[in-house]
Amino acid sequence: MLLSQIRTPDGVAVVAREGAEAAIVRGAQSVYALAMTAAGEGRPLAEVVTEAGFGEAVNLEEAAAQGRMMLPVSHPDLAHMHLTGTGLTHLGSASTRDAMHSGDPDKMTDSMKMFRMGLEGGKPASGAGVQPEWFYKGTGAAAVAPGQPLTSPAFAEDGGEEPELAGFYVIAPDGTPCRIGWALANEFSDHVTEKVNYLWLAHSKLRCASFGPEILLGPPPQDVQGTSRIRRGDQVLWEKPFLSGEANMSHSIANLEHHHFKYDIFRQPGDLHVHMFGTATLSFADGIRAQEGDVFEIEAAPFGLPLTNPLAVAEDEGLATVRTL
Repeated sequence: MLLSQIRTPDGVAVVAREGAEAAIVRGAQSVYALAMTAAGEGRPLAEVVTEAGFGEAVNLEEAAAQGRMMLPVSHPDLAHMHLTGTGLTHLGSASTRDAMHSGDPDKMTDSMKMFRMGLEGGKPASGAGVQPEWFYKGTGAAAVAPGQPLTSPAFAEDGGEEPELAGFYVIAPDGTPCRIGWALANEFSDHVTEKVNYLWLAHSKLRCASFGPEILLGPPPQDVQGTSRIRRGDQVLWEKPFLSGEANMSHSIANLEHHHFKYDIFRQPGDLHVHMFGTATLSFADGIRAQEGDVFEIEAAPFGLPLTNPLAVAEDEGLATVRTL
């Protein structure tokens, strides 16, 4: 089952899709509300959705063309929605990152060391494995709906796509993390800033991100095969396949989830987490520099509609100053 949210004349509608058939979930206020009900009652989310029943049919392709797709899940208080991620988690990610950070092919970079640690200990037979690289992207204020612009700050050196899978989680009233499902994500980053010095990785990740349009319920597919592309006008500027899922990763999903939720600050009841699991495919690694107006497009079966976002650049706000109270 796939879930999404669309704008309607009456507000917001939750849409469930099985195959080509999509319909409004009766009485559903939001995917977040449905997920919290499932978490609180200890029931599968798909069961809660099915029990609510379905109303009128929806043409999701038409809704996307009309710009009515919303984030597939969000929190009513954006400060309680956390966007985070892990890097160097995919079998091809080390070569991409190493090429960005290494000036000497004979010298092992910290990126390569981290990647090898994942290969050796990222999929433990039991217990916790080696912890991954981890980064913070922001609160729900940084989440951009499908079809809407990913805006690069005026001070940024670059604005580039990162096609990934994102996991969505709510924290149950008893503090237990509960996985809603999976969606496509564009973990938008500044790769030029990152390349200057790896210690600037944290700065390069403090950008907006987009995900959806649909969430796939259930366990993650083991082998995800998708396509990432950039359109410039009516031309495809760049296109490349990307792989994800545990079959293509150096860490297990369970290990990555453990090393995020082991911190009690991330187990606060009612909070929503969007965690992005990394990629090995970047247009930046192929020498591509996206320009304002270019459109990022990420697609992969079985995640429903493609995720598309144009690139925008914010106006220069000048020096950030602090006022004394």
